[in-house]
Amino acid sequence: MNLRNESRLTLRLALPLMIGQLSQMLLGVADTVMIGRLGVMELAALTFATALFHLPFVFGIGVLTAVSVFTSNRRGACDAAGARQSCRDGLVLGTLLGLLMFVLSWPLSSHLGIFGQPAEVIERTPVYFRIVMFSVVPALASIALKNHADALNRPWPAFWIFLGGVLLNIALNWIMIFGKLGCPALGFEGAAWATLISRTAILLAMMFWLRHAKGLHDWVPRRWFRGTNRREVMAMLALGLPASAQMIFEVGAFSFAALLMGRIGPDAMAAHQIAVTLAATAFMVPLGLSMALTVRFGEAHGAGDNQRLRSIAVSGWLLGIACSLLAAAAFLMLGKAMAAAFTDDPAVIGLTASLLVIVGIFQIFDASQVSSAAMLRGLHDTRGPAIISFVSYWICGMPVAGLLALGMDMGARGVWWGLAAGLAVACVTLGPRLWRRCGHAHQVDDQEAAKHAR
Repeated sequence: MNLRNESRLTLRLALPLMIGQLSQMLLGVADTVMIGRLGVMELAALTFATALFHLPFVFGIGVLTAVSVFTSNRRGACDAAGARQSCRDGLVLGTLLGLLMFVLSWPLSSHLGIFGQPAEVIERTPVYFRIVMFSVVPALASIALKNHADALNRPWPAFWIFLGGVLLNIALNWIMIFGKLGCPALGFEGAAWATLISRTAILLAMMFWLRHAKGLHDWVPRRWFRGTNRREVMAMLALGLPASAQMIFEVGAFSFAALLMGRIGPDAMAAHQIAVTLAATAFMVPLGLSMALTVRFGEAHGAGDNQRLRSIAVSGWLLGIACSLLAAAAFLMLGKAMAAAFTDDPAVIGLTASLLVIVGIFQIFDASQVSSAAMLRGLHDTRGPAIISFVSYWICGMPVAGLLALGMDMGARGVWWGLAAGLAVACVTLGPRLWRRCGHAHQVDDQEAAKHAR
């Protein structure tokens, strides 16, 4: 195994993806910090709205991972026409998914009381939720284009575009939440408008860059929404829906954890929102790495170069563990200071710091499981990982969370120990599956080579 060379190649692609994912998390961090200044109830409402928003959003992201896989396979096979088709179909699929989610979310926004959250939280949520759900349309469309660019090994321009959108969002948050530069103070809802405007700007910038980028003329469609291949869209859905289900099971566990916090109290909700924001921010590094690993696996598999898969896998695991150890050290040593950056409420700070200890402990499990799942996706293996994800989080993790939090009176800490248990089960089951699939792909190559030799 040439681990040094594979690690270098993975890092070259992963670095802008890591930074890009971190910059995207600044959208959530900026919202949390600025809304936290409005009060605990507003922060609790953000927690509730985020829990509802993330499930459909992650569903769309999961489906659109198929764009990375299809484009990287075709890049490995030097099929520019097929890559153009993947880009077009991914853009259409992302747009339609976003519109569908917005339409379905509208009636739900009028019946949020069914989730049993505090009345003060329900009162503040509907308008914010509707605006943010509409922002899913440009968000998913731009993610489809970004996945295409990443799979073509052109991640840096997309990184700069998305970073510009983050900076625009922060500036608009300051203007629209607090009423600066002549804008009326929109408070909580101002953050939603800022998100919608920023995501629309990102989409327009991505379309402009891809159309005019040097060296990509043969790999980018001339017409964005015409010439869709229905068979290819169905193939993307066949690959993307199980990948989406896998992500939904994981993110759904964290969203369910937020709803459990509502049963515990506003302080628990606020502490959970801060902890999950910081945990998700740290997760962006292994997530960016996993996106690079999907592309590298897909390209190697598309080129018929399967003997390199295990080298890529081992180097990816080692890189993920290194990143997770750094994040764990930060959470264990600086947890209280991190919490104090979001709120000045002593009770919330203390509870958040204790949750961040648990976050630090499960970092290695989290990095390893997301890398394994991403590499399996590059091999078009998404159904098995989806089943593993369901068992890990909903058969193991959530029952543990409920038992510890409500049955043993551990409160918010019990919920997070349940999340840690789910991540651990996913880690120790996905890794061996990936190793076996890599060996099987290599054996198929050997058998094909033997046939040709005869």
